[in-house]
Amino acid sequence: MHGLFGSKQNNHSISKALARDLNRPVYTLDLRNHGESPHTPQHNYEAMAGDVEHFLKENKLGPKTALIGHSMGAKTAMTIALRKPSIISSIIAVDNAPIEAALHSSFGGYVRAMRKIEDSHLAEAKAADAILAEVEPDIAIRQFLLRNLVRGDGGRLSFRIPVRTLARELDNMATFAYHPDEVRFEKRALFVRGTRSPYIPDEAIPVIGRFFPLFRLKDIDAGHWVISEKPNEFKEAVIEFLNEEE
Repeated sequence: MHGLFGSKQNNHSISKALARDLNRPVYTLDLRNHGESPHTPQHNYEAMAGDVEHFLKENKLGPKTALIGHSMGAKTAMTIALRKPSIISSIIAVDNAPIEAALHSSFGGYVRAMRKIEDSHLAEAKAADAILAEVEPDIAIRQFLLRNLVRGDGGRLSFRIPVRTLARELDNMATFAYHPDEVRFEKRALFVRGTRSPYIPDEAIPVIGRFFPLFRLKDIDAGHWVISEKPNEFKEAVIEFLNEEE
């Protein structure tokens, strides 16, 4: 499960590698309001967890299923683990923690830039990139965001994600609805942290342990985009963790 503004395409390469090396099926999902999934006015972790639970049921994926999620996808995996622990075997949460924490200010900048791109009725991706460059100097992140551009009637560019819905619901991505005194996941969990990212601070680790008492922490020298920055290290950590379940 991808992060905010991402899609299943982001995880295509790593999923193929994991399916090959683990010799098990791997499913990549577009969460709601992303990729090819439907657009809805509601965008929060409870809703996304319900969508994924429905997918597991529809595809008859039983309790041996492991969930892997990055960022927004990580909190979605945690939500499923805490509210429906019987339907999965473990989770791998990538660079997010079960805490309320404000999104990095860059995400608000991305939303403002994407709204400006749509309002400008552009015909060239280069012009869209120039607008994003005002808030994001990293070309790799700009290219990641611009993968959401589609060309509509008249050749004008717009985003396939509902930018205004996500802008309105952005605060929901910072929340976490559960309390460790009330619910726990008593199965295995792997938390993969980018050591140059702020999303799993050291002070969050005891909280992770209260929610997920069997958790393990794997640090990788990367920023927030751990999977794309260090795919081999990430793959090895996942394979080691999941092979121990066999």
